Amino acid sequence: MKRFIVPAAISILACSPALADEGMWTFDNFPSQAVQAKYGVTIDRPWFDAVQAASAKLGSGCSSSIVSPEGLVLTNHHCVRSCIQANSTASADYVKDGFLPAKREDEKRCPGMAVEILTSVSDVTAQVNAATNGAADYLKARDGAIAAIEKQACEGKDTFRCQVTALYQGGQFKLYTYRRYTDVRLAFVPDKQAAFFGGDTDNFAFPRYNLDVGMVRLYENGKPLKTPQHLRWTAANPAVNEAAFVSGNPASTSRLMTVSELEDLRDITMPNQLMTLSELRGTLTQFGTESPEHARQINNYLFGIENSFKAYRGRFEALLDPAMMSGKRAAEAEFKSKVAANPELASATGTPWGELEAVQKQRLALEKPYLWLEANAGYNSDLFDYARAIVRGTAERKKNEQERLPEFGDSRLPGVRDFLSRDRVFYADLDRVLLTFWLAKLRENLTPGSAATTLFLGKDSPESLAAKLMQSKLADPAYRTALWDGGRKAVEASDDPMIRLVLATDAASRAARKAYETQITDPTESAEEKIAKARFAIYGTGDYPDATRTLRLSYGAVTGWNEHGAGISPFTYIPGIYQRATGKTPYALSERWIEVEKKLSPGVVFNFTTSNDVTGGNSGSPVLNAKREVIGVIFDGNTASLGGDYWYDGKSNRAIAVSTAAITEALKKVYHQDRLVKELTGK
Repeated sequence: MKRFIVPAAISILACSPALADEGMWTFDNFPSQAVQAKYGVTIDRPWFDAVQAASAKLGSGCSSSIVSPEGLVLTNHHCVRSCIQANSTASADYVKDGFLPAKREDEKRCPGMAVEILTSVSDVTAQVNAATNGAADYLKARDGAIAAIEKQACEGKDTFRCQVTALYQGGQFKLYTYRRYTDVRLAFVPDKQAAFFGGDTDNFAFPRYNLDVGMVRLYENGKPLKTPQHLRWTAANPAVNEAAFVSGNPASTSRLMTVSELEDLRDITMPNQLMTLSELRGTLTQFGTESPEHARQINNYLFGIENSFKAYRGRFEALLDPAMMSGKRAAEAEFKSKVAANPELASATGTPWGELEAVQKQRLALEKPYLWLEANAGYNSDLFDYARAIVRGTAERKKNEQERLPEFGDSRLPGVRDFLSRDRVFYADLDRVLLTFWLAKLRENLTPGSAATTLFLGKDSPESLAAKLMQSKLADPAYRTALWDGGRKAVEASDDPMIRLVLATDAASRAARKAYETQITDPTESAEEKIAKARFAIYGTGDYPDATRTLRLSYGAVTGWNEHGAGISPFTYIPGIYQRATGKTPYALSERWIEVEKKLSPGVVFNFTTSNDVTGGNSGSPVLNAKREVIGVIFDGNTASLGGDYWYDGKSNRAIAVSTAAITEALKKVYHQDRLVKELTGK
């Protein structure tokens, strides 16, 4: 990875106001004056309200936006691949060929998909702090307070979801209320060759030629949702240096982490993640070679693994950068000196940095049991996920809400039942491979003779136990729902092998979770809260919080960058995809594209880059101009942006988007979706 010398003054947000185009800002703390001074555009409250009302969060972990008055939602192809996969068959492979409905009535339901629109945000910091102040068990007190707030806010509102999220590592707590839509239907996706042109080879690279776009539609009571508050569409090319805004739900960043926490990521967590992802990628690749059907089944899953592997590798390399870590140390020392210079603040803050260093020393012994018995249990096996939700949920429902695991609070139970009752596509062979992989890694990491391995595997091998577990009936939504509705009595009477496994092992999994939370999570979050309060005392909200999968707005400009002394243009144009095409994967084009080469306008911008500060979770985010027109949709970042988990370098971090000009051109001339063009443009 290219090394960047990052000035200490901008290497950590905790120690200075954000510079350049840095920041994933909350809508209530956006630096409008700085944007006005730099770009000469006015971003006011009506602008914020209109953009918030048209921004949406996808259950797949991506972002999206409403772009028509008929509930049409714009996002990425890769963000709706689970829906495309679920509707595909061996004879109708929509991932490969695209989904091009002739009329609206042909749009297909996305099983299990939900789209959420943020309706309100309120500050509940005082309520949470009152519950945790002086509490012996910080985590329990905090989670109990959060559960009570969420329950009160969403009680009796089945179509809403309420979630309290910590900002500034616990410096603030905000209640986010979302309107939730579960009737989501696939409206359009291009073929895979266009959506993922260049494949994993070009991932996080530029120039790019990707039509990574997907459209779904929201329905209510069986009819398309009326959405008068939608973003305006433009088919015009983006202009160099024009102001650009990205509204989305970035998943997570670690820019406020202490040096000891970053060192733990570098030395323990990240190497283990990379090794596991590498082994899983090999396992799935082998599975895909066994038959064309297996290759089709793993298409979406393998894409996610490969993308995650490359992203984690980039972050790991950023942590290995001595200049970056040196900047972090200098910035942390400066911040600590500011705290020490205020005796009253220093007394109230205590020694949280030392507490975090002590926690990191304990992590190594506790992390493996926690990962393989709890956090990574099942490794995305549908059958295991269903069983754990049923076994745990029916046990937790019997408790007072303050005593429950947070994921089974009253406000979240409707979502659990919806997850269990949905009729989703199930690939038995793939599920068996994932179960086998998990059990093998459990045995490897916890050692063959350990009590935990014996409890889970007994005398079975991972392969033989996985085969037995595949006799489960949990692929049937009616069976799942009956167990959930039947409660604990029905669960304990069940002879389903997967239910029996979870019943027999759940106490051990819970114990591993409890130990980790008590000795790692609780003291970590308690120490981080102390640091956050000190940061607030010094800097207030002059900086933005780390990403938390909540709605944020970043600002920047359509611009390129310099790399190795050479200027990188911010634009690629449609003819470039033909110049780059080789006829072989990953640079092959479908016949649709080959046939229309001469009909496409050569001056249309295909992909472009901006200086917006984005990260994972921003996929599918709209890129807006100052007039609130959608000029593109984010689908990636360049290689330098992978270090954006830890710092932002305005000289080189770039977001990559597909232009609405290219989308419009392709809808018209490649895919003949004239009705969608009319809906988007109003013409």
